[in-house]
Amino acid sequence: MKDKVTLVGMTRDELEAFAASLGQKKYRGRQLYKWIYKKFARSFDEMTDLSQGLREELKSAARIGHLACLDKSGSEAVGSQKFLFELQDGECVESVLIVDEDRRTICVSSQVGCALNCRFCATATLGFHRNLTAGEIVDQLLYIVAETGIPVSNLVFMGMGEPFNNYEAVIKAAQIMSDDNGLSIGARRIVISTAGVVNKIYRYSDEGHKFRLAVSLNSPFQEERQTMMPIAKRWKMDELLDAVRHYGKTSKKVLTFEYVLFAGINDSQEHARALKKIVQSVPCKLNLLPYNTVASHYERPSPDKVEQFTQWLLPLKAGLSVRWSKGEDINAACGQLAGKHRGGEESEA
Repeated sequence: MKDKVTLVGMTRDELEAFAASLGQKKYRGRQLYKWIYKKFARSFDEMTDLSQGLREELKSAARIGHLACLDKSGSEAVGSQKFLFELQDGECVESVLIVDEDRRTICVSSQVGCALNCRFCATATLGFHRNLTAGEIVDQLLYIVAETGIPVSNLVFMGMGEPFNNYEAVIKAAQIMSDDNGLSIGARRIVISTAGVVNKIYRYSDEGHKFRLAVSLNSPFQEERQTMMPIAKRWKMDELLDAVRHYGKTSKKVLTFEYVLFAGINDSQEHARALKKIVQSVPCKLNLLPYNTVASHYERPSPDKVEQFTQWLLPLKAGLSVRWSKGEDINAACGQLAGKHRGGEESEA
């Protein structure tokens, strides 16, 4: 029997072509696009402006999305919810919804696991399984909005995986999410984060994408950074900084450096001085992220230490913010819920 076509992840042009393949007018594809990306339909029966016959034909030929929600945890105190999704092949990924006073952000995954093996990251313990399709990425957003009824204002590719190691699918997903005819999330409100895949930073810059770019730095010193983040062995600090300067010149946009603070490791005055020197040399913003404890050999600095580190950086020409995690009570660090689920499966085997 012919496999069903998955519609989530298709562009409007692709859905028009799909409708034509069924012998329908192209405008039927535009109707499908509206139902999926504007009305968040999870079944063909909801598509009431399509004939019953067409809906039955669609049920035989296609499925809307990919995901089944295996687990959900929520934090009433801070408005965070975490979702564990099962894909068609049984693999699992996570997404997080964070609700602040002025924004509603969804953090999506781009891969099942990750190959970068950053020492502080829960996803690294899972290893790398596969890339997600554009549809599997977009469907995380669609499911959460349909489930919670909360309209999304911001979206970040900071979940499981290295987005730039799944470049084509991530860019396609971001384009679908920002399309004014559908989800209509402003491109400036979509952030793609990379650990420093230098060749893809150049490609991203030269292709002229409007989405914002963030780079995980985490240490101003090459030797220390490559200990924490093995990708730095492949692309040295000088190469990374050349790439982000190219991004700034080409895109005319301000890069964001993400700096995770680890107690007693990268929070000294020496680190602050070296970090300040880097930040002053690149048009950027700097986000300080006190560590959400996952690995036993890394700990979060105290609030006083975070404040002291911040003061060491001042005055700073770049924008500076401290982002405390709003999901410790729901295991919101990437990979924690999936790791717990996978560990449970293995223990039952």
